[in-house]
Amino acid sequence: MKIRIKNNGLRYRLTRSEVAAFAREGIFQEKVHIGDDALTYVLQRTPGSLLSASFKNNIITVLVPETVANEWTGTDQVGFEHKTDALHLLVEKDFTCLDNVDEDQSDNYPNPLAASRS
Repeated sequence: MKIRIKNNGLRYRLTRSEVAAFAREGIFQEKVHIGDDALTYVLQRTPGSLLSASFKNNIITVLVPETVANEWTGTDQVGFEHKTDALHLLVEKDFTCLDNVDEDQSDNYPNPLAASRS
């Protein structure tokens, strides 16, 4: 799972196997070690009705309503988002890049724009 933080925006991008694990388990998390500490970022299913986020004890948690999670993981839907004045949350399936990158993309979703660039 990739995380992007910019201004008041938080974006998670998940590969096919990560979306499948989230669908099965209801949670997916990653951790990045920075010096002597770590930042954990979590995507978690919730019975609540709104997409929301929290940050406590170096853990960013994005809570996804069950109905949204089920639709996203069970269909071709690319992503979902929620905007407030304070925060913009975006969760997406990770597509292969159209440009050459030094990154393993074998588990990414096929990019729908790739056919138009051939």
